[in-house]
Amino acid sequence: MQQGVRRHHRQGAGRSRHRQAQPADQAGLRNRHEGLVLHPAAPAGAGLGRIEEGQPAAARRQSRHVPLGDQEGIASVEHEVPAASAFRDLSFSGRRCRPYAHPRKVEGMLAFTLRRAVQAIGVMFAVGIIAFSMFRFAGDPVNQIVSIDTSAAERAIVRKSLGLDDPVPVQFVRYFADAAQFKFGVSYQFRQPVAALLMERMPATLELAICATVFAMVCGILMGVYSALKRDTVLAKLFQAVSLIGISLPTFLIGILLIYLFAVTLGWLPSFGRGEVVKLGWWTTGLLTLSGLKALIMPSITLGLFQMTLIMRLVRAEMLEVLRTDYIRFARARGLTTRAIHFGHALKNTLIPVITVAGLQFGSVIAFSIITETVFQWPGMGLLFVQAVQNVDIPIMAAYLLMVSLIFVTINLVVDILYTVVDPRLRSTVGRAA
Repeated sequence: MQQGVRRHHRQGAGRSRHRQAQPADQAGLRNRHEGLVLHPAAPAGAGLGRIEEGQPAAARRQSRHVPLGDQEGIASVEHEVPAASAFRDLSFSGRRCRPYAHPRKVEGMLAFTLRRAVQAIGVMFAVGIIAFSMFRFAGDPVNQIVSIDTSAAERAIVRKSLGLDDPVPVQFVRYFADAAQFKFGVSYQFRQPVAALLMERMPATLELAICATVFAMVCGILMGVYSALKRDTVLAKLFQAVSLIGISLPTFLIGILLIYLFAVTLGWLPSFGRGEVVKLGWWTTGLLTLSGLKALIMPSITLGLFQMTLIMRLVRAEMLEVLRTDYIRFARARGLTTRAIHFGHALKNTLIPVITVAGLQFGSVIAFSIITETVFQWPGMGLLFVQAVQNVDIPIMAAYLLMVSLIFVTINLVVDILYTVVDPRLRSTVGRAA
């Protein structure tokens, strides 16, 4: 009982001391702010004027003097406040503003492109050295031009006409200067300019490579997406088995099996050749004729099957990884449909690395079309290269190496730039690097 009385007495004493301290604190606060002149709160709408109808537009902005105090010597400040009707005159066109391109990002993109171009030139220079070395180490070119019964004097004349008597640095500079102008000499076998032979065979190779790449892209993406979304179905497991077959079997064996099945056994498709073609200027195409389309089916499948399996596996792996990300969970939490999540969000981010792979694979398709063109006797640059190797036609071999390298390097450069444009993360990285 006595402890409770003491506790109540101490609490009452504390409250009394707190009440005594409040007036002192308030007095100190007034003393601290003594001599300061505070601005009174302006009433709402005090600075807005009323504009009569028919008043000129110059009167849409009014000035009002708001007094800051009653003491003498305190000046008034003039405030200009726009009238309410001025906001009603604002109109918007409804067009979206263009995104602002930061100068540092633009400079970074230009520097990135310049670096890639310099690297491409360096690669072509190295390939040019290899191509020039073929003339020095692949045998004597004179022996491929003249016959066995040719005398030594005639051989010397031919050697001098080819410039083989000049010093090696002079020959090297001359070869690079001619190659820059697409002058690769004369073929030992066909007795024609090598550039003309390559331009004649290039449409067939590019047409085959484009069709094979389209086949690989379309089928690979569809099969990869289906295998990722329907992993436990029988069709998805069948796609996985097809991908293993496409990676394991060599290209020439796939071509032979297709020829045996569709040409020999069933008789549906031609076994070799390009079929009937249509000439459009210097370009020849078989896409406009039925026989040309039939002849294109088996070589395209043979050449694109390996690329299709790679794209399918890449799309499947990327799709499964994207579906486990946080923003996909957030999209599900927002109530988006499954179709919108899979094809509107997940697939877009899945296809970003596919761009790089598809571009690089297109260059590989052109480079490795030699086997497919040989199996199907497709009249392209690859078959021309095989014939040049059989006859030791060095100008064609060197020119083919340069042309394929140029196509591959150009595609790689375009893919690098396109990948930087598509992926915003790389754009920010390039901007910071600048």
